[in-house]
Amino acid sequence: MQPVERAEYEGVDYAWVMQTTFVVTILVGAPVVALLSTLVTLETWGARAAFAVRVGAPIWFVTAVAVALYARRAEAGDGGSNGDAAGGTERDGDDDGAAGEDGSESVDSTADPTDETERAD
Repeated sequence: MQPVERAEYEGVDYAWVMQTTFVVTILVGAPVVALLSTLVTLETWGARAAFAVRVGAPIWFVTAVAVALYARRAEAGDGGSNGDAAGGTERDGDDDGAAGEDGSESVDSTADPTDETERAD
């Protein structure tokens, strides 16, 4: 199964970071906002919405920074960059020149044949 979307820069899959931030914030942040709202008198819907934004925004920010730092440190969300088929990084059995299981190397079919650095003389 192919990943739906990838946005990887500097070794971090930011699509994974955004998705994980969203899920963790909903699962953890929403109950925190609900518990904190019991300590404050909120009489109107506008006051409730403003409270949720004031408290929820810092929770979202802290969660996003923590998830991004985790992704950078642990290379999380990379889809299995070690080349296994479950990670979805292989394209039609092409492993971009890496050694196969039998130790033989495959040729990168996307390489420029005029590039002198890729030729073995």
